[in-house]
Amino acid sequence: MSTNKSQLPSYGSSITLEQARKVSAAAQQNALQNGWLMVVAIMDAGGHLVLLERMDNAQFGSVQVAQDKAPSAVAFRRPTKAFHDMVAAGGEGLRMLVMSGAVPIDGGLPIISNGAVVGSIGISGGTSAQDGQVAQAGLAVLAS
Repeated sequence: MSTNKSQLPSYGSSITLEQARKVSAAAQQNALQNGWLMVVAIMDAGGHLVLLERMDNAQFGSVQVAQDKAPSAVAFRRPTKAFHDMVAAGGEGLRMLVMSGAVPIDGGLPIISNGAVVGSIGISGGTSAQDGQVAQAGLAVLAS
């Protein structure tokens, strides 16, 4: 991961509960359209839980995984897939495996509004790529 720290967005005011509900609903709609059962965790800019929803029959283990992805995305101000890619590349990228709080699985995204990180979303329940797709679908509602 060659992201320059000066290129990372700053933190802003936290996502509201109303916004979090919209993001979660959009993410769950995408999951349902694909026949996936997911857990959605939404955190504020400080990494505190705003909303957690487990779709009916989603696996229990995904509750904690979703809650691990969301704070990783907000704390490091980047998608968890960035850490996934570092590990996949091997070599020096493997050093991230000892970075406390850095989750190397797709599905965690920072929520950015007006150029600032206002929270994050963590999705779990499918494959890494499916989790990432559902997270993106959740964020798309804020862009419209």
